[in-house]
Amino acid sequence: MSAAAEPPGPDDPEPAVAAGPPRDIGDLPGGATGGVTGATVDRGPAGVVRPARRWEVPVALEIASGLAWRVLLLAAAGYAVLYVMGLLSAVLIPVVLAVIAASLLAPEAHALSRRFGPVPHALATALVLFAGIAIVGGVFYGVVLAFISGLPDLTTQLTASLTGIQEWLRTGPFGLNNEQFTAIGNQAIAYLQSSQATLATSALGAVGTVGELFTEMLLTLFTLIFLVYDGGIVWRFVLAGVPRAARDRADVAGRRAFASLVGYTRATVLVAAADAVTAGVGLWLIGVPLAVPLAALIFFGAFVPTLGAVVTGVVAVLVALVSGGLTDALLVVLLLLVVQNIEGYILQPLLLGRSIKLHPLAVVLPIACGLVIAGIPGALLAVPLVTVLDAGTRSLVRPSDGEVDPATVNPLDPRSGRPEWLDAEPTPGHLRGRLTSLFRRRAS
Repeated sequence: MSAAAEPPGPDDPEPAVAAGPPRDIGDLPGGATGGVTGATVDRGPAGVVRPARRWEVPVALEIASGLAWRVLLLAAAGYAVLYVMGLLSAVLIPVVLAVIAASLLAPEAHALSRRFGPVPHALATALVLFAGIAIVGGVFYGVVLAFISGLPDLTTQLTASLTGIQEWLRTGPFGLNNEQFTAIGNQAIAYLQSSQATLATSALGAVGTVGELFTEMLLTLFTLIFLVYDGGIVWRFVLAGVPRAARDRADVAGRRAFASLVGYTRATVLVAAADAVTAGVGLWLIGVPLAVPLAALIFFGAFVPTLGAVVTGVVAVLVALVSGGLTDALLVVLLLLVVQNIEGYILQPLLLGRSIKLHPLAVVLPIACGLVIAGIPGALLAVPLVTVLDAGTRSLVRPSDGEVDPATVNPLDPRSGRPEWLDAEPTPGHLRGRLTSLFRRRAS
């Protein structure tokens, strides 16, 4: 056997480079640059010369590609979340409705148990739940009953309105007389005529069978009871999944988010009721038929900000146009403008102040997205979700909230949604003082 190979010493010549093709496109033998003039070279072992950088990605392309795969990753994560939410919609929607209802009832239950000391919290919760369910159920039953009872006449009036508008556009000064316009008008009329028969079927199809609807109502009620009674314990359990270093900050953000939801829910219900009563009385004084169903429609439309008022207002104007002519239609337009101004300049500032203030674009776009993704439930839940996210995000990025003790933030007070509102707003104890401060701010 031959002796074992020894490693080369310092005086031994360098081993020859094995013949063959270059190991890399940049491998050049010897000390040459392979005919590449001006190349920056790097001498490696065995006399191999490599360019220091063979090619370079343009900075703009590198940034664009980095943003692209991150955006795609976020889109995939968002799609996965929406897909899972769709699978769990039968559970998620009752829980979300219970949270919204809890934001309306929990402050009253805590106020009752705190104001009347001998009343236990469990008894106060039971009283508030029974009273709230009775009031809300009675109001919604009356509104829905009035709307359903007047739906046939309302559909007839709308059909006649569209027919009259179509005829006026054909024979009036515009002189529109083409087949496409006629087809669109006929489709709209056919849709209104068929909607009356399919309304109940569509409503049941949106939530499944009657048994599923009953199950979801029980789940909503069961969740609501524990959120009103043990909401603090439930929230602490959720916080247990947050890292300890960020737990206090997340606690403050969650409390402010729920406080904004309390203010939004309370104001929306009161504003919807005020709009419906004011518009109903005005429609009755003008002499528009179906005043009660139209008021019920305005009540439901108030839960979808901006878009709801536009849709319900158009319906009221069309009914007034076909029943009383152009004069009644103009009076209804004036009435709706007065109602909207009362809502925008008196009711909402009086009930909310600046604690919840979203840009109109931040209201319309989420409603449109919710309508596309989840239909009518998505449109109804879009603005509450944006309200909660807005308050929570503002708290997370606000430097001063990093030093706030979570126990000092009251999640049941709408003013806690934005601390700057608490510091800057005067808080008079009666209605006259609030209206005075409101008009002073508007004048300035």
